[in-house]
Amino acid sequence: MTVLTSTVLLSGCGLFSTETQKKIDPPKTVTVKEGTVPVSKETTAKEKEAAQNTVKTELYLIDKNGYVVPQTLALPKTTSVAKQALEYLVANGPVTDMLPNDFRAVLPEDTEISVNINKDNGVAIVNFSKEFKNYQPEDEQKILQSVTWTLTQFDNIKSVKLKMNGHNLTEMPVNGTPISENLSRATGINIDNTDVADITNTKPVTVYYMGGEEGSYYYVPVTRRISNSEKDNYAAVVNELINGPSEKSKLVSEFMSDVKLLEAPKYENGTLTLNFNKNIYDSFKEKEISQSLLDTLVLSLTEQKGVEKVAVEVDGKVDIKNDKGKKLSEPVTRPEKVNTGSY
Repeated sequence: MTVLTSTVLLSGCGLFSTETQKKIDPPKTVTVKEGTVPVSKETTAKEKEAAQNTVKTELYLIDKNGYVVPQTLALPKTTSVAKQALEYLVANGPVTDMLPNDFRAVLPEDTEISVNINKDNGVAIVNFSKEFKNYQPEDEQKILQSVTWTLTQFDNIKSVKLKMNGHNLTEMPVNGTPISENLSRATGINIDNTDVADITNTKPVTVYYMGGEEGSYYYVPVTRRISNSEKDNYAAVVNELINGPSEKSKLVSEFMSDVKLLEAPKYENGTLTLNFNKNIYDSFKEKEISQSLLDTLVLSLTEQKGVEKVAVEVDGKVDIKNDKGKKLSEPVTRPEKVNTGSY
């Protein structure tokens, strides 16, 4: 039997919240004519010019529930993209007028930053001014996560080393959280150790749940712990999505509890194939899968080393559509940026 896979191609596009886009976009200039309201040629030209002079950058900001969340904003083009990204994490800095509703910057006001990147090993050395220590104790781990994940979005940065006033930081200056010599995404983000009795016998996996409110949802990475005895990390990630976030969490999962994998995930040449039961379908639409469910699935699995694409089957069949009615025919690839506000 030939098994056909079916998915949606998302390469080069961002995952989004429509409402967030409405909140952060500036109003457009329009020319009013009788019976129509078209965008003026002047506005179109300005938009094209703005697009040419900006670069979409993920900034890991803090939402109203305290989660560190990527938000993709258009920043001015510069040769120092890493330094600029961190400067846009400073409270009351250049990011102020761009912040989506209910989000805040993570670094203390007036913090000055320099970044040097070692091209040989991909280590970014970040030096903060003395103002860096003026943060609230509860933000300490959030700051470490935000800085690390914001910088490691860039291909030439694999890990991060922190300094303050030129001196190496081995622990955070307020609450003393230990800092490893080189911080990386392996450290985790929005770490959830709920119901973990013995952390030493577990390993981390990062999955994406949904945050926000109806009409303005966004994707939130969360690091959970799974048993060291778990041999299939791919299946473990899917199970974490199905089980959903902890009950105390403000997050939700798009997966229903009766969704099941019918067989072990199959990995080949960067593509991971998953075969689900019919319960993965949207409960209100026949043979349709929620786009946001697919988004959380691909984001979560492409956090696993070597996974570039995710192919989805339902009972091994190809007759699948997303909730927009579009047929799914190609493996899903991770978008370049997350929570962009648009495709």
